[in-house]
Amino acid sequence: MISFLDEFVEGDLATLMIRLLSALVLSGLIGFERELKNQSAGFRTHILVGVGACLMMLLSIYGFDRFIGADGNIRFDPARIPSYVISGIGFLGAGTIIVHGSTIRGLTTAASIWTVAGLGLVVGAGMYFAAVFTTLIILLSLIFLNKFEKRFQRHYSYLIEIAALPGLQINHVVSIFESYSLTIKHVEIERISDDVRHIVVKIESEKQYMEQLALFEEISKLAYVKSISERR
Repeated sequence: MISFLDEFVEGDLATLMIRLLSALVLSGLIGFERELKNQSAGFRTHILVGVGACLMMLLSIYGFDRFIGADGNIRFDPARIPSYVISGIGFLGAGTIIVHGSTIRGLTTAASIWTVAGLGLVVGAGMYFAAVFTTLIILLSLIFLNKFEKRFQRHYSYLIEIAALPGLQINHVVSIFESYSLTIKHVEIERISDDVRHIVVKIESEKQYMEQLALFEEISKLAYVKSISERR
């Protein structure tokens, strides 16, 4: 019974728990920021990636001690498993990238997932200061640099989604946008069913647009328009 327990809690249990919990907290902070912005990969996804990467790093460092102790001629590379984690996490990040015509969304979330995997590996290796400092840098970048960047933008872009019946005249929608001094960059029409068309309009304005409610109300009054919303 004692030997079974020794096998079950092999290694420094406190070290393993501290590192896994640290990975959970740090990756959770970044995931929470993404969750607040309603991204496809949020709180739980980032935690799973960070804790999973930390677990792989712990396996790489401590998981093969018994084999090395049994035969002094056995050598291993503790960086081998982490290298596969970093390259393999790309498929998960790619799943958060959405390409809709000329619009690409999710790149920042994909990058945050890749970075969280790195955080998990760093915490698994016991580099706590590097992990905490990197987390602070990432959070500052995601929260403040986004606002800083928008402040210096010359143009503000918006994506407007309209669900309409086939009888809708696009030129009527265009004329309404122009009456609000909004520039249309492109229009995409997707056929959802025989009766419904999904229209995505990308517009630009030289100043932050504040008359959204009036615009939406005017477009919704058009014949054949079923719904209208802004894509975040």
